[in-house]
Amino acid sequence: MSVAQLIGTVCGVGHLRPAPGTWGSLAALPLAWVLHTIGGFPLLVVATLVVFFAGLWATRIMTEGQKDHDPSEIVIDEVAGQFIALWAISYPSWAHGIEITALWPGWVAGFVLFRFFDITKLGPVGWADRRGDPMGVMLDDVIAGVFAAIGVLALAGIAHGVMGL
Repeated sequence: MSVAQLIGTVCGVGHLRPAPGTWGSLAALPLAWVLHTIGGFPLLVVATLVVFFAGLWATRIMTEGQKDHDPSEIVIDEVAGQFIALWAISYPSWAHGIEITALWPGWVAGFVLFRFFDITKLGPVGWADRRGDPMGVMLDDVIAGVFAAIGVLALAGIAHGVMGL
């Protein structure tokens, strides 16, 4: 297995069936926990950027000359998007000294919302996916991650009465 394949498939996770994208998102959860535990929100942000650009490179290599611009075994994009979805709990945990595992509802919401937006391809997520190039492969999951993070923040606001509900 080449370096590009190791990165693109997240060390082979992308070959798990069924639903390799869901497996990729699940793989991101313990990775995010380790990164947050070691270096807090700043390290998770840096890791997200590294994963994004490494994923862009790996996707370019893996899809070069192929008809399928987004083969199902490429799941590094799910890791980048899932990391972004988890920013919504990583930042408050880091900024306020809250144990990240205490925010477990945010982990669940971030995972479910990210998968929802990634699978349904609503609005700009679908636009990015339709680009048909490596940037689109990565960008649709980034946008899905942003939508999921916004959803996690909104749900936290409702749960904690911040929004006056």
